[in-house]
Amino acid sequence: MTRPILEVEDLHVHFPTPRGPVKAVDGVSFALQPGERLGLIGESGSGKSTIALAVMRLIKPPGEIVTGRILLDGTDLLDLSEEEMRRRRLSEIALVTQGAMNSLNPVIRIRPQLMDGLQAHGFRLSNQGAEARLAELLQSVELEPEVADLFPHQLSGGMKQRVCIATAISLKPKVIIADEPTSALDVVIQQRVMLTLRRVQDELGAAVLLIGHDMGLMAQFAQRVAVMRAGQLVEVNSVQEIFARPQHPYTRLLMESLPSFERTGTLLSRVVARDAAAGLAMEIETAR
Repeated sequence: MTRPILEVEDLHVHFPTPRGPVKAVDGVSFALQPGERLGLIGESGSGKSTIALAVMRLIKPPGEIVTGRILLDGTDLLDLSEEEMRRRRLSEIALVTQGAMNSLNPVIRIRPQLMDGLQAHGFRLSNQGAEARLAELLQSVELEPEVADLFPHQLSGGMKQRVCIATAISLKPKVIIADEPTSALDVVIQQRVMLTLRRVQDELGAAVLLIGHDMGLMAQFAQRVAVMRAGQLVEVNSVQEIFARPQHPYTRLLMESLPSFERTGTLLSRVVARDAAAGLAMEIETAR
């Protein structure tokens, strides 16, 4: 069997409070195979984005990775120095953050923002070489080379998100973490962005960890789905099994929150697990 490109083992991330630590990630373990697309899904506050930040070693104080291992191609990222980890970001593992407008500097044109990552990793290109490389990157995400001369506010939401994808793939990483890459985009642009991500993933042969709460998006993109609740993984299975035969009570609630043309009944909210926590908690704990 192929060795996983990314392995997360018994990861714990805590945030201290006067009433004791908040266990944002509580003993999470999963593996990502080369070229695989794994969806990480759950309601807001379940710990999905915290896992992404922990894998990238971007948890800031007072947050702390208490224990666990994060193996990238066999190397434990938690054992690396800050400089060694900085060199691996973008070159081996890259993050497409949630909300492109928050990722791009609004007062700097796209060209220097794309070049920044290349230069930080020691790439020294001539003017002609830099232009060729930027044009190649932008065209790989279906943007014209002229986009490099624009400011972020001159781009649509979908274009900004594709610039972020171009940045993430600029050094051909082995793993791409996409944290809700289509948030705040309409459904048509969502589809285009996800098709772009799928195509560049295939070209690079990279593995993708897609984080989100859109079940339809997961069904179209992911090969396996991991379901999170309250900092823990409650179910991991193929996308077909998750949608056809969800095993955990919380996963079943997520499925029931989806509207259907084939059944009638009460449409459940995705926060129904919180609203009905008193009645559901015992069932969920029993299933664990």
